[in-house]
Amino acid sequence: MSLWTSLEPASATVDPGSSTRIRLRLRNTGDVVDEYRFEPVGAVAPWTTVEPPTLRLYPGTTGTVELTFAPPRTPDATAGPNPFAVRITPTEHPDAVTVPEGTLTITPFSEVRAELVPHTVKGRFRGRPRLAIDNLGNTKVTASLSGSDTGDRLSYEIQPANVQIEPGRATFVNTTLRPRQIIWFGSKEEQPYRLAVRRSGVQPTEVDGTYVQRGFLPRWLATALSIMLALAIAFVMIWISYQPRVASLADAQSQEVGSTLAPPSPSATPTPPPQPSVTPTTPVVEETQDAAAGEGGGGGGGGGGGTATVTAQPPQDTAATAVNRLAKDDPTGRHICYRAFVTGDGWQKPVCDGTFAGTTGQNKPIKALNIAVYGAGGSAANAFLHNPESTDGKGRWSPSWTAIVADGKNNYIGSSKKDAPDMLGFAINIGSGKVCQTARVHGFDWGAQGCADPRPRYIFGGALENDRWLEAVKFTV
Repeated sequence: MSLWTSLEPASATVDPGSSTRIRLRLRNTGDVVDEYRFEPVGAVAPWTTVEPPTLRLYPGTTGTVELTFAPPRTPDATAGPNPFAVRITPTEHPDAVTVPEGTLTITPFSEVRAELVPHTVKGRFRGRPRLAIDNLGNTKVTASLSGSDTGDRLSYEIQPANVQIEPGRATFVNTTLRPRQIIWFGSKEEQPYRLAVRRSGVQPTEVDGTYVQRGFLPRWLATALSIMLALAIAFVMIWISYQPRVASLADAQSQEVGSTLAPPSPSATPTPPPQPSVTPTTPVVEETQDAAAGEGGGGGGGGGGGTATVTAQPPQDTAATAVNRLAKDDPTGRHICYRAFVTGDGWQKPVCDGTFAGTTGQNKPIKALNIAVYGAGGSAANAFLHNPESTDGKGRWSPSWTAIVADGKNNYIGSSKKDAPDMLGFAINIGSGKVCQTARVHGFDWGAQGCADPRPRYIFGGALENDRWLEAVKFTV
């Protein structure tokens, strides 16, 4: 060995982010001039510099170099004793390498950074932010977590509630925020909150966030529900006040419905004009039509007018032609056919035995009805019409019932004239068996089915109010 070395001192302590120096003394104990190269080795080598990097010594002379250690303030600068060494390589004897060793103690430091992801969370019943915690120090971090807010309006569920984080590592903590009171109606509210990372002996690291609590139902919906509730209460009151106009589904009550559930007329009594007492004629099966009322739509009775044979064109498809077609195929059965004169559409095709005539949801009032029965002892009817001169908001009856129209003949109520009033409702009876109806008026769905025994019983369908026009009907016998 032709080289003597000495570290002065052999160990040192340094804070991350600062520096310290150690002197390396060496003597050329050989007999030739030599030049020495210095190279730091070991874990702290990246933060070690040697000045000068080379040194030329004559035999028997001594030289000095300085080692400077500057560990950064990062997790890479591991806290505690760290061995270091300097490789010295002689130029003349490259195989005679000398490696003096020492110890560098790096002091510990702690640095924690926390961040909410996302900073603002929204929800009606909960919010779920995540807390990212980074250990930027050079020692393991052990911490507990907690949440707080002004007014204690939130509860906090933190998983996990305690963490251990190695230097240079990060962890995510799941947090669930729950409002202690639910906003049922109204706009959103912002609630600031704070999560704290608590470590022993140091001030907690706190992160602020915002929880935006939405209302369970928007304010406009609350207003709408209030209006709907008020309308429902009003409807119930009207229902209770005018309950006699609604027919029951129970057969046990059908007779009472038929005789008492008629709407009030413009007079003080709810009874419509007197019914006719004429004995119905015998059934006919041939197709006939009421020439005066078929398209002109007179409302004073469809069975009393004269008949006219159509020769220039095929017979019009009326309720009578439809019911007589059914009678040919089922001469012992009972049938009712009907059609509606709808505003803007005119007369519809006839339908029979429970199929609906009219329209639904199109705001098109019925102006007139054409009805024909078979096997029912004839029919009589009356129309309840819109009354523009009403002082109580209710309609009026036609002046009189139709005549009792025989089976297989057309019966007309209402009018298809251009300026004819809308139909609000109707009354109908038959000579034998029960007649049943279901009606739909503007602003409401289909009502319950109502039935009546033979005349003088009758059944009413529709509404009393001027703004509740008739839109669709169904009949069965």
